[in-house]
Amino acid sequence: MMNAKPVNNAILMICAAALCVGVSTGCDKSAETKYEEASNAVKSEVTFDGPSGSASPSREEVAASPEPSVGLADEAEMEAPEEGVVNKMRMPRVKRGAKMMAGASGGRGVHNIVAPPPAQKPTSAPADTGAKNAAVNPMTRVADDALSTFSIDVDTGAYTLARRAINSGAMPSPGTVRVEEFVNYFKYDYPAPKDGAFGVSLDAAPSPFEPALNRKIVRVGVQGKRLNRESRKPVHLTFLVDVSGSMSGHDRIELAKESLQILTRNLGEEDTIAISTYSGAVKTILEPTGAAQRAKISKAIDSLSAGGGTRMGDGLELAYKMALKGFVADHANRVIVLSDGDANVGATTFPEILSTIRSYVEDGVTLSTIGFGMGNYKDQMMEQLANQGNGNYYYIDSKKEAQKVFGEQLDGTLQVIAKDVKIQVEFDADSVISYRLLGYENRDIADNDFRNDRVDAGEIGAGHSVTALYEVVLSEAAARGKAISQLATVRIRAKTPTGTQAREQAFVLTTRDMHAKLADASQDFQFATAVAGFAEVLRDSPYAKGLSLALVEELAKSASTPAQADRQEFIGLVAKVKASKSASAGVLLD
Repeated sequence: MMNAKPVNNAILMICAAALCVGVSTGCDKSAETKYEEASNAVKSEVTFDGPSGSASPSREEVAASPEPSVGLADEAEMEAPEEGVVNKMRMPRVKRGAKMMAGASGGRGVHNIVAPPPAQKPTSAPADTGAKNAAVNPMTRVADDALSTFSIDVDTGAYTLARRAINSGAMPSPGTVRVEEFVNYFKYDYPAPKDGAFGVSLDAAPSPFEPALNRKIVRVGVQGKRLNRESRKPVHLTFLVDVSGSMSGHDRIELAKESLQILTRNLGEEDTIAISTYSGAVKTILEPTGAAQRAKISKAIDSLSAGGGTRMGDGLELAYKMALKGFVADHANRVIVLSDGDANVGATTFPEILSTIRSYVEDGVTLSTIGFGMGNYKDQMMEQLANQGNGNYYYIDSKKEAQKVFGEQLDGTLQVIAKDVKIQVEFDADSVISYRLLGYENRDIADNDFRNDRVDAGEIGAGHSVTALYEVVLSEAAARGKAISQLATVRIRAKTPTGTQAREQAFVLTTRDMHAKLADASQDFQFATAVAGFAEVLRDSPYAKGLSLALVEELAKSASTPAQADRQEFIGLVAKVKASKSASAGVLLD
């Protein structure tokens, strides 16, 4: 789950800013050249009138993918890929940053590119989250770069953090809004995999972000196999609880304790729990103890109280040593950090703390983070800890959310079914003019590292589903859909939880999988699109400048039922933000 190019991302942001404000830098010449080329290319894109989508031959009639489908269950070694099949070098990220653009002019016809405006400081930020505004994935010409490669997992912390801010009457900081964490918070009804660790579903429909006929949303849905409690392997958990002074309060240490009690009640007799704490000093509260000893574990949890400094780095060292002490091969061994992410004593910088995590990952102990509190909450710290630790990031804002993470979704939270999961989408140059991935900015992987099994990537837990959305611009022939056209080949590559050799599967998306109207797509498709649109608005994406929250709300309502509590809650959040923005603009609501 490691961020593939942190230095390049930083350079990208500097160069993009330079383009916006006219600062002269060493990258101006090449950036401006690429910017002009991209502008000319997209200005030449036209829209079409007429129906899209029609009856087409089956996928079997489309040319076979260059890579064979190999399931994770197949333990045979894969042959080395043919030289040059996928290992095409991608356009450097600095140059791609020059192609960052705002949305189209707002109607059918020519699509113009303009540089995105400088990042705006939020007018109502709920907290110093420690997060900086991330660059938004740009619209990329397939002729320049046909491959999109990224790591997947199922973090959801950004959504619950935003939910708490909105319910508190504030707007979330744009830098904490990660589109994929909004989309993946919700359940989607993807088919269960027939064999292997996961199955992949592909489809497409018109984009609500642009009215043009050739603008589509492409959905890549991944469904992990489900495990019941009896088939789940035992888990050995070491909880590292932040008991520093900043964790004082009912929504912090008290909610953390309540979350741990919920988890304890849902563990099996073969599972174990250990507890350590950190504040001004580090301390072992409970040595590895069988979950059957619930009274002993509950007493240890109740003894936790907050006060003092925050020696997070030292706390991590202690937690990992305890985890290794109770390590059991072929079982799930995990450290879970419960904190507000505010480290102010000891190893407090990212490099110092992350280096501690990296030194233990290879030993087979993963790390997940659970965030609590507001005010001084450090979202970036908590998200990156889980990223580097090969685990997941959650934010808990209520007992209800604690019940969801540690009760309803416990098996997926704790049991990894596939690791180092990478997706590579190869767009067909004859059918697709350009594309952009909605979210996953800090999950980017170099295209030529897709088959490099030494490059770390994300994990999928039991029963987890992962959704990735693209906005694409189609060619005239593909948009009209009068004949079968191949739009993209989606390859997914992953290792078994204890494996070292990745296995690969390939899936083909064609115009047969494209719906003529957004309303014809499944409710899950429509709802995921609405969620992505909401996140785009909240993070001030230049591609969402013309997107109406009223449209997002309408789309979400049409894709939900009263029984879907999470979706109804989302609709309520959209309504609150819409009302807040209208009030700020001095507009009276109907």
